[in-house]
Amino acid sequence: MTLRDLAQRLDLEILTGEVNLGETVKTGYTSDLLSDVIAHAPENSVWVTVQRHINILGVAKLKNIVAIITPRELTVGSDVVKKACAEGIALMRSPLSAFEITGRAYQFLSKG
Repeated sequence: MTLRDLAQRLDLEILTGEVNLGETVKTGYTSDLLSDVIAHAPENSVWVTVQRHINILGVAKLKNIVAIITPRELTVGSDVVKKACAEGIALMRSPLSAFEITGRAYQFLSKG
């Protein structure tokens, strides 16, 4: 499934324009602990987290994460959005909780 398809199905607000929307998403990972994401997040995944500081971009780049999704319409600073665009990492957000985003994403991604 492309990131664009997943974003549409989850009704996500896309903060970084067209960045990565054509990329294939294979799975997802949910964690707020950066070291956990580094140790366990698979490549070509979407990452659901409440973290919104610049360091999430380094972790996403290291792990080849396609997109970072923040729950509860949390605000992401313009400096982080700008850097994400430059690094080629999509940032998205949702009014849903991390639990709800994760469950819905799993349903969509497991069906292909």
